[in-house]
Amino acid sequence: MRTSKKASPADLHIGKKQLNLKGLKMEYSIGKTSRIIAARLFEGEDLYQSVEQLATKENVKSAAVLITGGFRKASVVVGPKQEKPKIVGNFRNFDGPGEVLGVGTIYCDDQGPKLHIHTAIGKGSDTIVGCPRGGANIFLVLEITIIEIEDVNACRKFDQKTGLNLLRFQ
Repeated sequence: MRTSKKASPADLHIGKKQLNLKGLKMEYSIGKTSRIIAARLFEGEDLYQSVEQLATKENVKSAAVLITGGFRKASVVVGPKQEKPKIVGNFRNFDGPGEVLGVGTIYCDDQGPKLHIHTAIGKGSDTIVGCPRGGANIFLVLEITIIEIEDVNACRKFDQKTGLNLLRFQ
């Protein structure tokens, strides 16, 4: 039978880390799970507005996000239309209603908590996979699970090269 020992902050090696391995450069931070928030959105509500308002109200700074349910409509980035000099998103509209599942994160920028989520959206044989950055309205119901992460000092900062707010560890 396996037993687990509760990790102390010293065991977690909290803080910004870098990994240089075979030419790859990665930044990361180690934290631990905290609260889990379960929420339900209703017909017509906006995914981003709802999740970001909930995160603000509950003071969530870092989290993993899972969604399942339905979208009525969404404007989805399905890759770049152009990469240089700045990335320009290639948007595709979804006109539902249809099914959706997604996984994402919440990290703060200068304005507060920001949701970044990628989804698979479908209706019949039509499927769109991408980031509904242009907005997403709920069909009937959307279930959301927010898994808060403690001890990760990270935020979204504007990146001049890409023109996007990218995740940064401090």
